[in-house]
Amino acid sequence: MTHPAARRNEAFRSSKRALDPMDRVSEVLFGLIMVLTFTGSLSVATAGHAEVREMLIGALGCNLAWGIIDGLLYLMACLAEKGRSLRAWHALRDAADAEEGQGLVKQALPPVIASVVAPAHLEAIRESLLRLPEPPDRPRLTAEDWRAFLGVALLVFLSTLPVVIPFVLMSNAHSALRVSNAIAITMLFLCGYTTGRLTRYHPWGMGVGMVLLGSLLVAMAMALGG
Repeated sequence: MTHPAARRNEAFRSSKRALDPMDRVSEVLFGLIMVLTFTGSLSVATAGHAEVREMLIGALGCNLAWGIIDGLLYLMACLAEKGRSLRAWHALRDAADAEEGQGLVKQALPPVIASVVAPAHLEAIRESLLRLPEPPDRPRLTAEDWRAFLGVALLVFLSTLPVVIPFVLMSNAHSALRVSNAIAITMLFLCGYTTGRLTRYHPWGMGVGMVLLGSLLVAMAMALGG
């Protein structure tokens, strides 16, 4: 038999799956744009070992810092989402009558699903929720949330590595930049291709569009001093 506290924690688990495919694409894209602002600012005509080393340290350090920041923002979003769910749960338990409770259940459902759910089914859901143990006083982060935090930070940081590795392995800065740019373009295309498949848009068109959009964002960031 499941312990009541375990049932409560399972019921209160965030509905958003940590690091779903679209989340991963977004984090990789973010890391790519960040590192490209560093590699794009490198002047291969005058770059020596010191300049390349400085660029590498800056790119890796910046993406590590922003990975941690992005992970913390993810945790804040988790708390906000769980807080909304908790308020809805308390409101359901405090509802004056069954009709009000059914309305709260319907509001919590995705619009497409809510439009086809019959009142009898809403009442069944309401009664099942009322049988759950008392909800917690405040939202709490779970081990899954903290794993997602690490995942976000690592994705942003690791997306830097393929783009900067050519500068580590190749002594010629000009050749390294060409290989680095080719890798970055490939990664941008894959981000767009994956986005197309997830959103039911044409994957190849989205891939090309992401390359163009990523290049535009990098140019804009560099022009604004990013």
